[in-house]
Amino acid sequence: MSSDRVVLVTGGNRGIGRAIAERFVAAGYRTAVTARSGEGPQGTMTVRADVIDSASLDAAFSQVEAALGPVEIVVANAGITKDTLLLRMTEDDFDSVVATNLGGTFRVVKRASKGMLRARWGRVILISSVVGLYGSAGQINYSSSKAALVGFARSLTRELGGRGITANVVAPGFIETDMTAALPENTQAEYKRNIPAGRFATPDEVAGVVTWLASDDAAYISGAVIPVDGGLGMGH
Repeated sequence: MSSDRVVLVTGGNRGIGRAIAERFVAAGYRTAVTARSGEGPQGTMTVRADVIDSASLDAAFSQVEAALGPVEIVVANAGITKDTLLLRMTEDDFDSVVATNLGGTFRVVKRASKGMLRARWGRVILISSVVGLYGSAGQINYSSSKAALVGFARSLTRELGGRGITANVVAPGFIETDMTAALPENTQAEYKRNIPAGRFATPDEVAGVVTWLASDDAAYISGAVIPVDGGLGMGH
């Protein structure tokens, strides 16, 4: 699977976003990443942007368009967590997570959709989480923002589905990243007991699903939620 289409991955400087960008580069896509700091992987164009700031996003898109061409595939991956139990969660804990994870997706996809509509072709891929539908104590803000992406993708599919544009959600489970590596050993073991696959995923296993959704093979898939969670969520 190779293509020279233009891809933009938000938060592509580390973790899952970085793995997604690497996979697109390997398949020959012209790949750009947004980052608040740090750089994307080799072969990508890195642009500075914060998804809560429309002006910075607009400038980032303009840079990518000038250098690579109109963005045809957008992967909304940038996200934050501020985990704490409901009664301890401040309004800012809630609002900032929703503003980044959901509001950021809105700003990114709105800007990207203009070029897609002109081209009558596009792929919108939203990175959610197993906890969006499964739930997670201490993550009311995060899981709410990730669940909302399902309604977002399905509404977008109804709006733009007739214009050659698809919108899908990828819902990773536990992935081997710096975040999971920092968990205590016994906590990691407890999580693995609940995962039928008995292990965490590699970031590349998520990236493979994302690049497949961007391909022509997935042209008739839209409004779907694809779990990459080793069977943890099953039906949630």
